[in-house]
Amino acid sequence: MEKPIYLDYNATTPTDPEVAAEMLPYLQTHFGNPSSSYSIGRSNKEAIEKAREQVANLINAKPEEIFFTSCATESNNLAIRGIAMANQQKGKHIITSSIEHPAVTEVCKYLVSQGFEITYLPVEKSGTVNPKDVENAIRKDTVLITIMHANNEVGTIQPIQEIGEIAQQNKIVFHTDASQSVGKIEADVNKLGVDLLTIAGHKLYAPKGIGALYIRKGTQIENLMHGAGQEKGIRPGTENIIHSVGLGKACEIAARDFKKNQLKMQASRDTLLDGLISQLGNKVHVNVNLENCLPNTLSVAFENISAHALASFIGNDVLISTGSACHSGETTISSVLQAMNLDFRTAAATVRISTGKKTTEAEIDFAIEVIINAVKKLSL
Repeated sequence: MEKPIYLDYNATTPTDPEVAAEMLPYLQTHFGNPSSSYSIGRSNKEAIEKAREQVANLINAKPEEIFFTSCATESNNLAIRGIAMANQQKGKHIITSSIEHPAVTEVCKYLVSQGFEITYLPVEKSGTVNPKDVENAIRKDTVLITIMHANNEVGTIQPIQEIGEIAQQNKIVFHTDASQSVGKIEADVNKLGVDLLTIAGHKLYAPKGIGALYIRKGTQIENLMHGAGQEKGIRPGTENIIHSVGLGKACEIAARDFKKNQLKMQASRDTLLDGLISQLGNKVHVNVNLENCLPNTLSVAFENISAHALASFIGNDVLISTGSACHSGETTISSVLQAMNLDFRTAAATVRISTGKKTTEAEIDFAIEVIINAVKKLSL
């Protein structure tokens, strides 16, 4: 067993060996430009279309509704700015939540400078948006609702299907950032009722530097860049064949092994939590309802323990992340934990532990021992 044990899969995932093998020929011999008319160009164009179909299959979309981007941040920018700019004659009001990733909130801040108004919805104690709040926030000039599918920090799954029904009833475009959910829980675009959905390659065992945006057929969107017309002109530029092939393969694997991986990740997380509670009891505080949470994600606080001290103490053995930032001796709580109204002590003690599809029982057992010993020593 190699150390340190990696338990921060919500931050990023390693590239799956099957994915790397699929990409290799496009690094070495399959170098043709997909826009070329000769054979090595045409074969690469076919590879991109195959990848598009693999991505579409995972989320129950049509291949022509999948657009490759460089990352989830670009996908979110394209979705939010693209819809806002294409519909500004209808109105300049956008609804989002108070727990979105900066790849959403920073876009919203920019749109404010362009004359848009943003409504940031609160969340309940578990980190869930109330669909009634969405409905009540809708105005005549609302042109977009953007709510994440599952939160990256605490793992809470949002009631996207219910919000989607509200959006459809009011004829408002609906986008969800599904960076953390795709491959972990079902993300069927038709069941969810979304018009746009963001995918991040490096969150589901594809390489960094590739993402995708699902755009439902008929959705009017303004492109952010201008060029030769690749990706139907919505995302022009010479195609990233290598990484697109990788994302396609990763989506194929995610669909193939979906139930197995989901059960394994949840078993790892639950074993970890049970092991911690068995020794630490009520010193362990779980921040969310695990019945409505990503199967691999555990947001937990240890009583009277600094999250940064804990993460640092165990860093040579186990890698986890914290729910706060520490600069010059001052602790800043994340906007997500603030929105959930966690008291300062609990928020400052919060860590995120996220398991992966290849996390082993031995790694979990080792992590339990390391974390328990660290909490006991830091409590002295």
